[in-house]
Amino acid sequence: MNQERFDYRTGILASPSEVDAAEWNALLAQQPQPTPFLRHEFLSALHATRCAVADTGWAPQFVTLTDPRTDKLVAAAPVYLKGHSYGEYVFDWAWADAYKRNGLPYYPKLLCAVPFTPVQGNRLLSADTHALRHLAATLMAFAEQADVSSLHVLFPTETEANALTEMGMMQREGVQFHWLNDGYRDFDDFLSTLEQKKRKNIRAERRKVHEAGVTMRRIRGEDIQDADWRFFSKCYRQTYREHFSSPYLNLDFFRMIGESMPENLLLVIAEYEGKPIASSLVVYQRDAKTGGTLYGRYWGALEHVPCLHFETAYYQPLEFCIEEKLGAFEGGAQGEHKMARGFLPTVTRSAHWLAHPAFADAVGHFLDNEKNSIHAYVDELREHNPFKG
Repeated sequence: MNQERFDYRTGILASPSEVDAAEWNALLAQQPQPTPFLRHEFLSALHATRCAVADTGWAPQFVTLTDPRTDKLVAAAPVYLKGHSYGEYVFDWAWADAYKRNGLPYYPKLLCAVPFTPVQGNRLLSADTHALRHLAATLMAFAEQADVSSLHVLFPTETEANALTEMGMMQREGVQFHWLNDGYRDFDDFLSTLEQKKRKNIRAERRKVHEAGVTMRRIRGEDIQDADWRFFSKCYRQTYREHFSSPYLNLDFFRMIGESMPENLLLVIAEYEGKPIASSLVVYQRDAKTGGTLYGRYWGALEHVPCLHFETAYYQPLEFCIEEKLGAFEGGAQGEHKMARGFLPTVTRSAHWLAHPAFADAVGHFLDNEKNSIHAYVDELREHNPFKG
């Protein structure tokens, strides 16, 4: 049978549990840029603990394509019907406001993304190029037929973004800061590659934490105890409290991923006189070609110690990367301050489609101007490279 004329069976699923976990993960493992956040275990935990459900504005509408000849999953995407724009890290609040000012509803909208996770990687899982094109076309058809204002695919790979552009979506660029492991022997070897001022500042920051009497402990996922999760969750909630907002995730979620994917987790705990006072949770995965990637995720402190944030959320994970020979450390959204610690600017992507022609045209012009600004911004940042010339 000519594959180009072959039709897949489409599914729109209201829960991750409606797709076989082994098939989903097997498809993910075939992708060039998989991340732990697209594992079935991670997405299922978000749903089962009610962090990403209709009641929180994240109604799952997962899209799947199945080969009816084999009944095997050949493509899939985590899609949500969104009632707001919280937890996305690609900001479209101005677009929503423009709709409102013109008497038009911006919500609901369709979003293909990992909730609360600004990590670039595969979003359109596919067995081959044909399945990828078919999935991209299915997402567009779904959006066009649904009663939504728009479709957004956040942090896809370049290949996926291009496939979506071919279907009529607009590309948007952003900037994150990533650290690359140049085969460093240890942390001092990494520091030796930085400019003297940067190197001196990092050593001073670490010294302040040490002289304050704070000790650090790293716990791999399989060794994290329930008391550790309870403490970490308290720290995580404290971070949101300090920003006068509500946390997206709950203790049950952390417990659940601790049980289902411990090999991807590292908990860093800072202690003073034997008492835990701060912690960070990072997620990582190994890769045979690159060594793997570590993702900086969540942090919080119950007591203030100067520079403790940098030690707990940056320097300890960096040491772990070097010791474990992981190839990269992605520091999450925003944060020019990361450059002084060896992180370099990296362009990220998203894809967008708006149903309203006039708004689509206006957003297209906005994105063209924004892209030029992003490129100029990245060029300027690169002129302040923290490494020795």
